[in-house]
Amino acid sequence: MTRLRHCGLSLAATILSLVPVAPALADSALLESVKQNPQTAKALCAELQALNARGLSYNSPEATAQIAKQQGLNSTDAEILSTYVVGLYCPTVR
Repeated sequence: MTRLRHCGLSLAATILSLVPVAPALADSALLESVKQNPQTAKALCAELQALNARGLSYNSPEATAQIAKQQGLNSTDAEILSTYVVGLYCPTVR
């Protein structure tokens, strides 16, 4: 293996080792709560559609902040939740 390629692989391994695993486990409970309660997902979908009607994308900082506040989430979890709900319940939302 060339020295340059070895350095690239080492860098990739180092970066991957820094990716936190715990948030992925926490996110599964968040997504599972929406799967178990489709009415909540549909209500969130309606909110995202209303944001679209105001010219805001569902993943805009404003929309993410609104969802985070309403759902009691941090901005990362709110973005994950919104993306998941759009993918499952409201594919026309942008």
